[in-house]
Amino acid sequence: MGVDTRLIVYAADKSTAEDACAAAFERIAALDTIMSDYRKDSELMRLCDKAGHGPVRVSDDLFRVVRKSQEISRQSDGMFDITVGPLVRLWRKARKTGVLPKSKEIKEARALVGWKKLTLDAHARTLQLETKGMKLDLGAIGKGFADDEAQTVLKKHGITRALVEMGGDIVVSGPPPGTRGWTIRVPNAGKGDQAPNMPFANCAISTSGDTEEFVVIGSVRYSHVIDPHTGLALTKGVQATIIAHDGLTSDPLSTALTLLDRSGRRRLLKNYPGTKSYVRVIRG
Repeated sequence: MGVDTRLIVYAADKSTAEDACAAAFERIAALDTIMSDYRKDSELMRLCDKAGHGPVRVSDDLFRVVRKSQEISRQSDGMFDITVGPLVRLWRKARKTGVLPKSKEIKEARALVGWKKLTLDAHARTLQLETKGMKLDLGAIGKGFADDEAQTVLKKHGITRALVEMGGDIVVSGPPPGTRGWTIRVPNAGKGDQAPNMPFANCAISTSGDTEEFVVIGSVRYSHVIDPHTGLALTKGVQATIIAHDGLTSDPLSTALTLLDRSGRRRLLKNYPGTKSYVRVIRG
């Protein structure tokens, strides 16, 4: 899915740790073949190739992730939208070339975007992309799900104290021995430039923002996060951190919070009791 993965585990012995981590990495690799948009042969890309040609039966994993995505799209008034793929590709090219997409290109891509153009059938376990040329992008939810699944595998191997991290999305199980939790820096929880270290256990922590993926063109800083309503990359510097019960929830919510205004964030989080958020506007 285009990011590095890190596992830290506590185990009774080295062989147990190695076997458990190998199995967890195998599960992550399997999910990469399902959800990656960097692989032309992934299940996701094969689904997109059939856009405009009726419903397609998909794996349990892909259906589960897309169903969660649609739930958050509905609750965020479409600000979180995995059908944003055509726009993501335009802005990914812009980050590589330093050249802004043309307004015509953005308009054409926007015509292919819209979460209501994606239909789910839970009974048949099918997904249908309404319009030919539609592309799904799971970059704002797939990593959190992969973290969850890696933790599930580790627990099956007897590992109950572990940290799994993929590109800003972290899922932790029990705390390291003799501690209250895993010490993790939360960039948006402090005042000013302060970023406190906080202890976490049995939860997921996701942070979204433009600290790593962005491009500066004409003195304007464009984020990798795209507003599906305008088709434009965000230029206001917003960072959001979410603490939730699992990565399948924290990953997309952290992205959604960077796109919503204050009242929109409040409305969205009411649907997820027990979550905690830290949002910081850096500029704009």
